[in-house]
Amino acid sequence: MKAVVIRTFGDPDGLEIVDVPLPVPAPGQVQIATEAIGVGGVDAVIRRGTLAAYGFREGHLLGSEVAGKVTAVGAGVDASWIGRRVWAFTGLSGGYAEQAVALVEDVLALPDGLTGADAVTLGGSGVVAHFALDRARFTSGETVLVRGAAGSIGITAVQLAARDGASAVAVTTSSVERGARLRDLGATHVLDRSGEGGSDAPAGFDVVIDVVGGPQLPLFLDKLNSNGRYVAVGVVGGQPPADFGMRLMDAFRRSLSFATFSSDTVPGPDRQAVRSSHFADAARGDLRTVVHAVLPLDRAVLAHHEMDAGKVFGRVVLAP
Repeated sequence: MKAVVIRTFGDPDGLEIVDVPLPVPAPGQVQIATEAIGVGGVDAVIRRGTLAAYGFREGHLLGSEVAGKVTAVGAGVDASWIGRRVWAFTGLSGGYAEQAVALVEDVLALPDGLTGADAVTLGGSGVVAHFALDRARFTSGETVLVRGAAGSIGITAVQLAARDGASAVAVTTSSVERGARLRDLGATHVLDRSGEGGSDAPAGFDVVIDVVGGPQLPLFLDKLNSNGRYVAVGVVGGQPPADFGMRLMDAFRRSLSFATFSSDTVPGPDRQAVRSSHFADAARGDLRTVVHAVLPLDRAVLAHHEMDAGKVFGRVVLAP
């Protein structure tokens, strides 16, 4: 079968489409013929070699979430899964392929009316957005800033914060056009990438959800109100400065909080319950997904170039 692997760490041209053996479902797993494959920020971070210290090596088969039809099951898995359309989390590998395997507890049947592309746009990102706001102890009436709102995590966080009663939802983005699209999704104020602009925007925020990280992170800590909570959910812009915690100590009397968040720390059944609710909402039109483009599997290099260039609004999806 066709699959996309990292031939060499670095820019997207280091990706290569290769022939690999079909994966065989182990006990507790299902095999899925993929119809949609999510291209996420973590894929780019792995591709660059940033996480090599965590065991990722060249030759790694990228991809963590897919949608498609179950074609086989491993020992101990109910055979009734065969033929069902599902979303699945494949771990941090194995998704960029014509067939993938996943543990059955990481598989969720898709409701009627939800496409595979919509599922891989919302499945992982919706859980991160939901639990990041929960980790921030966000409550109705508070002000929220979503930094890096043009990706699928940010787009979902904007909608959830607006739906749950935020008094203001500000976003950072790179263009007027993107700002207009985010306003249509629930944003009330649009800032530039450095957090400036929006003359009528709140002077400070109770909650900041940050997908970007990078060298400017300390500037956004300064935007917290007293008792404000900052939750970092990604580092697509790179690691923050090593001494960024000094910003918190300098503001000691304002009782600021900083946290990182990974959905890996949420129990599986809780993730699946939120995901199921989001899928149902999206199928009804109560939660919107934004698919930037659907590209063939062999255009994965282009997908990553578009992502690295900051051209993606929403999520790029690969289709075998």
